[in-house]
Amino acid sequence: MNNRYEMYETLGISREVYEYGEAVAESLKERFAGIDATAEYNQLKILKGMQSRQVSEACLLGTTGYGYNDLGRDTLEQVYASVFHTEDALVRPQITCGTHALALALMSNLRPGDELLSPVGKPYDTLEEVIGIRPSKGSLAEYGVTYAQVDLLPDGGFDYDNIRRAINERTRLVTIQRSKGYQTRPTLSVAGIGELIAFVKGIKPDVICMVDNCYGEFVETMEPSDVGADMVVGSLIKNPGGGLAPIGGYIAGRRECVENAAYRLTSPGLGKEVGASLGVLKDFYQGFFLAPTVTAGALKGSIFAANIYEGLGYPVVPDGRESRHDIIQAVTFNNPEGVVAFCQGIQAAAPVDSHVTPQPWDMPGYDSQVIMAAGAFVSGSSIELSADGPIKPPYAVYFQGGLTWQHAKFGILRSLQSLVDNGLLRAENVAKAREKLKKSLS
Repeated sequence: MNNRYEMYETLGISREVYEYGEAVAESLKERFAGIDATAEYNQLKILKGMQSRQVSEACLLGTTGYGYNDLGRDTLEQVYASVFHTEDALVRPQITCGTHALALALMSNLRPGDELLSPVGKPYDTLEEVIGIRPSKGSLAEYGVTYAQVDLLPDGGFDYDNIRRAINERTRLVTIQRSKGYQTRPTLSVAGIGELIAFVKGIKPDVICMVDNCYGEFVETMEPSDVGADMVVGSLIKNPGGGLAPIGGYIAGRRECVENAAYRLTSPGLGKEVGASLGVLKDFYQGFFLAPTVTAGALKGSIFAANIYEGLGYPVVPDGRESRHDIIQAVTFNNPEGVVAFCQGIQAAAPVDSHVTPQPWDMPGYDSQVIMAAGAFVSGSSIELSADGPIKPPYAVYFQGGLTWQHAKFGILRSLQSLVDNGLLRAENVAKAREKLKKSLS
């Protein structure tokens, strides 16, 4: 069997869905070439960082116990600092996830009486309990840290007038979430983040500007740390882990901020000196090395998804032509059935647990039921093919990941097939969308 459609057919893809997907993919070739150019630049940037820090075979071995003098761990943190152009970095398997990395950065650099400001609206759901917007044990609110928020303007821009009013003598740290979270707002560009940071520091120069960089690493040739961020924070089971890191998070930034985080992660007096790497360093190094290429594949998948669903009349954020600043694609169905069918299609496309049918459930840290599809080699890894969404209006699903472009493409086709198979979309409408696209390109 050497016919591509025949292979897709054995995996449950109908002729209508396949041909529509091929037409969309063909229309995106020029844009994909630009993504490959960005990946090439970022690949060289990481290679330069590894070579400049003289990564050796000994760095891949790791330690146990206290982890004193862990060459590989310490060198990896120097590599991250080189690539992100920061004074220091903390990259540890003891950081369990992105939320933990963000909580660590916040709690280590805020003190009782300080105020935390978000000038980009509501933070991601799991941070609400960290901050204390929703009461939780150990929140910043319990430690006397207050919170202020300025929403984005209706067009997604920054509300500079109200940001100026919100900054006061107690404003110690400004948190900027690059990605959209469970919202249908635009993702922030690195250039836009730089403009916001410059505005904030023009009002209060000593304020700490932290960027939640989750899902954004290596999508552009610059990172927020290149435009004034004091800290950039993320998860290793997203972009920078390259699909190989089995756990972990990072904080890169000013030396004082990183040092504060290290003392909070371990203990006062210990800081970065302890924390064994426990045999994960090879995956951390190799995953980081592969991250630009893996991110490029995921980014192609998100653009493909936008064009597939936009062509069928579904609201998508970003739209099919917008510039990209993270790997997430939101598709709004306006009904729970669409969200569930989409996620079940993504799960059916997975290499692991494809036989499992995801269902909405009461997931810790969220204020509504959430459905998640992630048949991944690393549990919960959202740089791998995955999709999730809260079961609440406007009933939007958030798609991301795909270790290769080919797998991301198949995942989106399988999600579309799931909508057709569940009677939520007619096959003839898919065929009409293909014909409409072909006419527009001719």
